[in-house]
Amino acid sequence: MPTQRALVIPAERAPFKLVNDWPIPKPGPKDVLVKLASIALNPADWRIQSGGAPGFVKEYPFICGLDGAGIVEEVGSEVTNLVKGDKVLFEGAFDNTRATFQEYTLSPAAFTAKIPDNISFDQAASVPLCLATVVTGIWAQEEGARSAKLTPPWEEGGKVKYAGDVAFIIGGSSSVGQYAIQCARLQGYAAVIATSSLKHAEFLKSLGATHVIDRHLLPAEIQAQVRTFAAGKPITYVYDAIGDRDEQRLSYELLEDGSAFVTVQPIFHEYIEDLVTEKKPVTRVYGAFDVPGNFKLGLEVYSRLPGWLATGVIVPNRVEVVPGGFTGIPVGLERLHQDEVSGVKLVVRPAETP
Repeated sequence: MPTQRALVIPAERAPFKLVNDWPIPKPGPKDVLVKLASIALNPADWRIQSGGAPGFVKEYPFICGLDGAGIVEEVGSEVTNLVKGDKVLFEGAFDNTRATFQEYTLSPAAFTAKIPDNISFDQAASVPLCLATVVTGIWAQEEGARSAKLTPPWEEGGKVKYAGDVAFIIGGSSSVGQYAIQCARLQGYAAVIATSSLKHAEFLKSLGATHVIDRHLLPAEIQAQVRTFAAGKPITYVYDAIGDRDEQRLSYELLEDGSAFVTVQPIFHEYIEDLVTEKKPVTRVYGAFDVPGNFKLGLEVYSRLPGWLATGVIVPNRVEVVPGGFTGIPVGLERLHQDEVSGVKLVVRPAETP
């Protein structure tokens, strides 16, 4: 069986280990095999290695990696939308055959998008997981979806329905927050207000934020500024890309009844349980398309994604390349763990592995 290099977690909480004899997976009828050119790093990767994400690892050795971009090496017998040699981006999964900390991995062809010529592999790798984390929490409509079920912008009324409302994005300069701003802009909100370090303010405004509030202000000061910028219009949508207790509480208090509160924090109830009412439900997002409730949305998004990227409707994260290929991953993940990354997505290039 052909083998490859891969960065594995040999046992629970064990340090990452680079191996040279990991088997290259074989694509099923609806899959493609991709040779990875760029891999983006995410907080989930260090949480899994440190044992902070119980339930996601079925067995060891385990491979992390939830974002990838590369070149199609082989296609399954039923695949019609892609051919060998296509440049593609895709989301990885908690599965050794689909994780991205390896030279070759599998992806369902339905959720694999061609990369337009104006987007680099590094930029493309920043898109899949974080964009999915936003759109599944707001646009998925099927039964079982963890979604606020806003009307998508491609459906009737989706670009005008919220024209009198205000959206508030917590953590606008985070990788997820940048896509939340862009999706809110697509919906036509009267104002898109975001918290961030002010050094990123102009960039976030280029993505669609109308106002940027210094995230270092006290919660009461942030809340007051949001109300000022809302100028009397109802605040009907909050996307929490961070999961901080105080920010969750201040933003939930801002919402009108019947509004949407979407968070990436799976333990939100410990922070705002005493505030939550049936009239203002909380959505805890799960950013993957191949789970119940998200499949149809995934097909829609991936059919549109190449065009969005080509025309600038969706702009990838700004990226920073961590040197060393696979050997640079632990270094990059530690920087994420220590909150030493701001306004950029860390990526590595497997070909640079010594």
